[in-house]
Amino acid sequence: MAGVRIRATTEDDWQRVRELRLEMLRDTPHAYLETLESALGHDEPEWRARARRGRSATGTVLVAVDEGGRWVGTMGGWLPGPSTAPLLVGVYVAPSHRGPGAGVADALLDGIEAWAAGHGPVLRLMVHEDNQRAQAFYARRGFRLTGNSGPYPLDPRQREVEMARELPPAAGRAEP
Repeated sequence: MAGVRIRATTEDDWQRVRELRLEMLRDTPHAYLETLESALGHDEPEWRARARRGRSATGTVLVAVDEGGRWVGTMGGWLPGPSTAPLLVGVYVAPSHRGPGAGVADALLDGIEAWAAGHGPVLRLMVHEDNQRAQAFYARRGFRLTGNSGPYPLDPRQREVEMARELPPAAGRAEP
């Protein structure tokens, strides 16, 4: 993955966070729980709050930045509650940097898995039933369908399926 750097977002990144989110929603609208129209309506304080999530007590947001400074991918980790497993959220890689040969998705997921390992033994995610490209990537990385599913929030006639992967023990995390 030559020339791409992975890092957490900060509040100062709010404009880039906004640009990448709008790109994500235009590229793969069914992959997220927000519409483009909704995102376009957010004000600067909302985007600053989202950018701060990179170093939040309940999650992280990582970005992949290429040699030219272009943001080419993102992934987030979130702790929905004190007794729930970490959740992978907000996954996106620009078309120009997709595929196993590019390594961007793998590098981002390595970072999220390292973060998640400090918060629980399993990393979970929900993915749209029709997003076969994402499901194939997750399966290649050891995620398996759990059998759990639920309605896709933006269109309850569609489904999201849950996938999960056991994580190696992290320093400072007690095993059950």
